[in-house]
Amino acid sequence: MSFSSNISYWELNQYFRDIDLLVVGSGIVGLTTAIFHKKIHPTAKVLIVEKGMLPSGASTKNAGFACFGSASEILSDLKGASEEEVYELVNDRIVGLNELRLLVGDRNLAYEACGGFEIFRKEDSELFEKCLRFIPKANKEIEGRTGIKQTYSLADNRILDFGFSGVEHLLLNRHEGALDTGKMMSCLIKLASQMDIIILNGSEVSRFKDVDSCVEVELKNGFILKPTHLHIATNGFAASLLPDLDVKPARAQVLITAPINDLKVKGTFHMNEGYYYFRNAGNRLLLGGGRQLDKEGETKTELETTELIQNNLDDLLKTVILPNSEFTIEHRWAGIMGVGETKKAIVKRISNNVSCSVRLGGMGVAIGTSVGKQSAELIG
Repeated sequence: MSFSSNISYWELNQYFRDIDLLVVGSGIVGLTTAIFHKKIHPTAKVLIVEKGMLPSGASTKNAGFACFGSASEILSDLKGASEEEVYELVNDRIVGLNELRLLVGDRNLAYEACGGFEIFRKEDSELFEKCLRFIPKANKEIEGRTGIKQTYSLADNRILDFGFSGVEHLLLNRHEGALDTGKMMSCLIKLASQMDIIILNGSEVSRFKDVDSCVEVELKNGFILKPTHLHIATNGFAASLLPDLDVKPARAQVLITAPINDLKVKGTFHMNEGYYYFRNAGNRLLLGGGRQLDKEGETKTELETTELIQNNLDDLLKTVILPNSEFTIEHRWAGIMGVGETKKAIVKRISNNVSCSVRLGGMGVAIGTSVGKQSAELIG
């Protein structure tokens, strides 16, 4: 085992030797994988390494939606996948959200059962009619598979409540909600700490090699670790370690306003098959999306915002969402999701001592906890 001379004997023993499970990535999947593994193996030594100061992907950089799919998004998914696959994914998201709420607790998540609205403008009339005709079948399928009733309904009577401009129709998903992903991650980190799971930030993995009874893992600073098992949970960044998998980065850009007096927008909202999404965060308005404007450009892993998409988001705020409100943008940021040819997460063994859980498809909050639990069971 190779270490630089600035690591003491005590540090070697405490942090770097006799590691049973090394998890790469401290997002929701990495943390829950470690947590559920410790539930199965309480005496195991578990180390999580994270390249960033904070989780570097999307776990704390998203919009905080506790959602499982708008009507138009499900219709879009049905164009490229079977009904069985699509509704299985919907069920996975519902199960995952319940797992998250059970593990962390609604109060700790600042969870709000506010419902999720999908908005349609005049130019969306054809899509709206398709969604309206789809509602009875969608409700029947979701109830049959999950037990939850009357998921989608028409909510045009609520349009005036929100002060929108140019919005002609609203569909409500009564079973969706919102949460605070900063609080979520803080609680997961606290839970991991209470279980003696070690988290090292600023530690990026450059390569790994599976050998007979362990995995040789080299960090970018030259350290070589030899855990018994390695689990990669880097989602949109997976290509750097697992280039052969069907997963690529998808950047999502977000903005949030300064506090707005008498903000009418309350709840979570989707537009354009989920490509736009917004919500209130207290008395602020958070808006994200626009990736469809530059899909190729938004496959980068740099956490940067672009003028094209940010200007588009600004315009959407001014013309549709907050047409009669004075507001200023306080902060802008980006997160990295992991996507592929299908939306099914990849949870698999790479070799005897290496496994992964990546490609969350933009639904990390919804499925991350159940993917972590599945990963722990896979590791054994």
